[in-house]
Amino acid sequence: MKIVINALSARRGGGQTYLLNLLQNLDHCKATEIMILAPESLNIPTNPKIKRIEVNWPIDNPLLRTLWERYLLSGLLKKLNADVLFCPGGLVTSAVPNKCKTVTMFRNMIPFDPAQRAKYPFGLMKMRNWLLERALLKSMIKADICIFISDFARQVIEERAKGCLNNTIIIPHGLSEHFKIPVNSSLSRPKWLPKDEYLLYVSIFDVYKNQLEVVRGFHLLKSRRKTQEKLVLAGFNSSKYGQKVRSEIFRLGLQNDVILTGNITYIELPNIYYHAKINIFASECENCPNILLEALGAGRPLIVSNRQPMPEFGGDAVTYFNPSSPEDLALKLVSIIDDSVLMQNLSARARERSRQFCWKQTARMTWEAINQR
Repeated sequence: MKIVINALSARRGGGQTYLLNLLQNLDHCKATEIMILAPESLNIPTNPKIKRIEVNWPIDNPLLRTLWERYLLSGLLKKLNADVLFCPGGLVTSAVPNKCKTVTMFRNMIPFDPAQRAKYPFGLMKMRNWLLERALLKSMIKADICIFISDFARQVIEERAKGCLNNTIIIPHGLSEHFKIPVNSSLSRPKWLPKDEYLLYVSIFDVYKNQLEVVRGFHLLKSRRKTQEKLVLAGFNSSKYGQKVRSEIFRLGLQNDVILTGNITYIELPNIYYHAKINIFASECENCPNILLEALGAGRPLIVSNRQPMPEFGGDAVTYFNPSSPEDLALKLVSIIDDSVLMQNLSARARERSRQFCWKQTARMTWEAINQR
């Protein structure tokens, strides 16, 4: 079996992490050859089964990349005698040879969430989400197999597809051992962190991530108890929404209490999760909440958005709150932050829950699904 993976859109972050873990766990892959189309930034594991296919085309440009996939990828699949085209980015825009099976994944929930789409002003992002909704749905209906990361996502798409999906399977993402931190670990505390204890929220700044509400909830917390803890907001924040968050921090007089770190290196993330007093995850819209999984592995108490699919992944190991309500966040923080017994209990449950997520299992299930004929 020859598998071609179109990973040209996996340019950073979770997309690359997913592919690397699949390619590092090939025990259940029956392919004689895996040929991968990927950006240069993806460091493909050394394995005689895996071969990188170079594309003589300006694939860094999304529009030109789409044109290549639409009109030229089909010929390449025929030339390579491919048995499977796997598109983990979600879009299947190319025709395929008759004997070639297509496998895709659903990775982007925003285009299918009207409430979140409505938050974006008219412009490029709103148009992009409108186009993606149609293109992704068409790809999933067209594919022989569609992989979903959560049951919630599958339910949403099955309703939209009106029974037209061919074959679906739920395969949650795994969690790297890098994030599974043992009890009483000696993991170092980064020197740039505040000397005080801190509450942590790791995420790119965006309207559906609710950093504004988290800042306001933290302000309410400070008004109700003598709070020495700082709030650390880690993630890319050079956006219009990031500027709104900065303005709100200034308006509430929290300049000395809220720390915006910008991007944090992947290797340092476990350290800051582990040393947080409480980890917060306030997103309203996710397909697979990878940040929630990473924070579970640190074994610290979590306060998490009650919107699906967060409860599907967090189970009873976390405390839930309404992510659009600063008042609810403040109430939940007050209810646990000074209760040492509850905090220890939540820590233990988070660490135990994280053991359910394993990349080896994710890879096994994925290759077994792709192997189906």
